[in-house]
Amino acid sequence: MTSLVMAKQMIKRFYSKYEAFVLPIIKFLIGLICLSVINKRLGYMSQLNSFVIVLMVALMCSFMPLNFTVFVAALFVLGHIYKLSLECLLVVGALFLILFLLYFRFSPKDTIAVLLTPICFILKIPYVMPIAAGLLGTPASAISVGCGVIVYYVLEAIIGGAGSINSLADEEMTTRLKFVIDTVLNNKPMLAFVCAFGITIVIVYVIRRLKITYSWYIAIGVGVLADIVLLLIFDLIFDTHVSGGNMILGSVVAIIVGIILTFLFFHVDYARTEKLQFEDDEYYYYVKAIPKVTVPGTQKKVKKINSTKKKGQSPSGNS
Repeated sequence: MTSLVMAKQMIKRFYSKYEAFVLPIIKFLIGLICLSVINKRLGYMSQLNSFVIVLMVALMCSFMPLNFTVFVAALFVLGHIYKLSLECLLVVGALFLILFLLYFRFSPKDTIAVLLTPICFILKIPYVMPIAAGLLGTPASAISVGCGVIVYYVLEAIIGGAGSINSLADEEMTTRLKFVIDTVLNNKPMLAFVCAFGITIVIVYVIRRLKITYSWYIAIGVGVLADIVLLLIFDLIFDTHVSGGNMILGSVVAIIVGIILTFLFFHVDYARTEKLQFEDDEYYYYVKAIPKVTVPGTQKKVKKINSTKKKGQSPSGNS
C-alpha cells in the first residue's frame, strides 16, 4: 500500500509540474477516441471517415476546452446522419439542441461524463458512470450522464433502423419523419437507464457526503445495489430485457473503478481521526479531522567535504 501511495504522490507531482503539456495530450486522446468511435459506428459520410480529418480535429480539441470536443462530436454525428436521411437530421438535431440547453444550463463542467457514457455503453460497462459521477460530481451530474445515455440509444436506434429508413425513400416526408421520431423516441431501455442512473447518482452523492466512517465505500456498495434493483424494477415495468450477465459484470467493474477513485481522491486514515474544539467570542466550533494517507518524502542531505588544505599545514594539522 505504501508503494501505491508513493506512486500516486509522484503522479500528482508530475501532473502539477507538467500540466501544460499533459492536459493537451489528454484532450487530444479523448477527442481522437470519441471521433473514431463515431466514425466506426456511423460512417455514412466518407469525408468525415478520413483519419487525417479526425487527427486534425483532435489536435484542435487538444487546445480548446472539453466542451468544444462535445460540440465537434455532435457535428460529426449530424454530418453522418445528414448523409443517411434529412428526416433523421431534423429529429436528431432538435434533440441535440434540447440536450445542449439542459447540459449548458445545469452541468457544463461535467463534459467528461457526456463523452464517456456512450463509450462505456459500447464497452458494455455503463454501470461505471453513475458510481463515478456520484463520487466525483454533484446531483446535476445526472443530467450529463442522462445526455450521454440518450445520445447512445439515439445513435443505436438510427443504426438499427437505417435499412428501414432507406426503404421509405419513396414515401412522403411526413411518413418518413413520423417513422424516425417513433424509432428515436420510442425507446424504453433508454428511459429505464436514464431514470436508474439519475437516481443512483443522487444516492451515491448523498451517502458519500454523510459524516460517517467509510462513507465513500458505503456509497459505492449501496449505489451498485440500488442501480441493479432500479434496473430490474424498470425491466419489469418497461420490459427492457436488460442482460443479467452484463449487469453483474458491469457492476463488478463499477465497484473496482469506485475503489480506485476513492484511493485517488479520498484516501484517508480513519484510525487517526481527531475531534477538535475551538471557540471565539460568538461560537463554539466542533471539528472532526481525518488525515489523508501520505508518505513523507525522503530528504537527502548532501555533506560537502572540502579536501583543500591550508598552505603549510601538515596532514595531521600541525604546522
